[in-house]
Amino acid sequence: MNEENTVQARPAWINGKMIDEVAFCKELLLEQPLVCVHGHFYTMEGRIHDESILAKRIYDKLKPWIKHGIGAQVDKLLAVLRRECWMEELPRYEDRIMIANGTLWLDGGFTEDKCFCRNRLPVWYEPGGPEPKRWLAFLRELLFEEDIPTLQEYLGYCLIPSTKAQKMLMLVGNGGEGKSRIGTVLRAIFGNNMVQNSLGKIETNRFARADLEGSLLMVDDDMQMEALPQTNYIKSIVTADAPMDLERKGVQSYQGELYTRFLGFGNGSIKALYDHSAGFYRRQIILTVRPRDPKREDDPKLAEKLIREKEGIFLWCVAGLQRLIQQNYVFTISTRARENLRCAFRDANNVGEFLRSKGYFLLSPDGQTSSKELYRVYRQWCDDNVTHAMSAKVFVSWLIDHQESYELVYTTNIYLPGGRRVRGFTGIEALA
Repeated sequence: MNEENTVQARPAWINGKMIDEVAFCKELLLEQPLVCVHGHFYTMEGRIHDESILAKRIYDKLKPWIKHGIGAQVDKLLAVLRRECWMEELPRYEDRIMIANGTLWLDGGFTEDKCFCRNRLPVWYEPGGPEPKRWLAFLRELLFEEDIPTLQEYLGYCLIPSTKAQKMLMLVGNGGEGKSRIGTVLRAIFGNNMVQNSLGKIETNRFARADLEGSLLMVDDDMQMEALPQTNYIKSIVTADAPMDLERKGVQSYQGELYTRFLGFGNGSIKALYDHSAGFYRRQIILTVRPRDPKREDDPKLAEKLIREKEGIFLWCVAGLQRLIQQNYVFTISTRARENLRCAFRDANNVGEFLRSKGYFLLSPDGQTSSKELYRVYRQWCDDNVTHAMSAKVFVSWLIDHQESYELVYTTNIYLPGGRRVRGFTGIEALA
């Protein structure tokens, strides 16, 4: 113990060289109210993402009284503190937004009162504040007019911990239009409640999904054009109606609740290598941006100017959320956006296009073809048209699901030479 502090009043939590760990934690919690949920500390301002700040506070309290082994003691007290302020769960509020200067209810009410919460945004509520004119001008340059309400509703949707709309948003263009500026502005509004990651990594890296826990929004500002080998996790997170199995390095996997929304920017929409179901594509909203005006002079300080309007942009987003709720979480989708989705689905699932082709088969009530032979013809059509062929299993499953639309009948009684009986379809005849 430091001799220079012997004249000071000794804290109640220290007795000689021994520390009353519970008493220490109780004193710390009086100075700084905390709760611990799923191993994470939360203050009234939201989750503590950097625990080294809390460790430094403990270190500063111990330093006048502990001379040796202080580092180990800090780690030990952090562990005790987790148990002392343990809380099973924090409420998930969807009727209000926690912000820097209080709580904003979605019915328009506001109070400066605060409570422990999962997410608090680093933005102030300024009723009657100025309109974000530069932001709105930027959007009119970036998007077609009829698509701006969609973006407004989606960004508003990301303000609360909800997955009721069950959608993810993609902005696609040729590059250089300024899409990524949106992510920069959102970082200023969401703070640590937003993460930047790759949709591909979320799907393929088993540790990446745990990084989304407690986040309102994930931005992928450079979506890769390579098709995803699987889409199960992305679809589950977009809908997220039940806890998911999460895994961190060196930690036993656990059940966690995710409500992260996805926002992606790229040169094309996200594609799946094997999942060609409507379920994957109906979870997407695809907005195309305007082509970059060759006469446009880029403003290197545009992001800074937009961030200065963040309080006004926040109120603009809130208005979009209120409209979305009035529409029962159904987004305003333009004709252009609907066509974008149809094109993406058609490009990903080319069986329908194959069945509209000529010279590979005949549709005839008396025709019949085995699944194997029909798939061989489909593969030939894919080779001829330089397009990716789906697996045989997905191909046959799609035909079964849509057989009535093409007057086909799936059967197990297709007879081949030698008395073989196999699966296939009647109503279609493959050509040699």
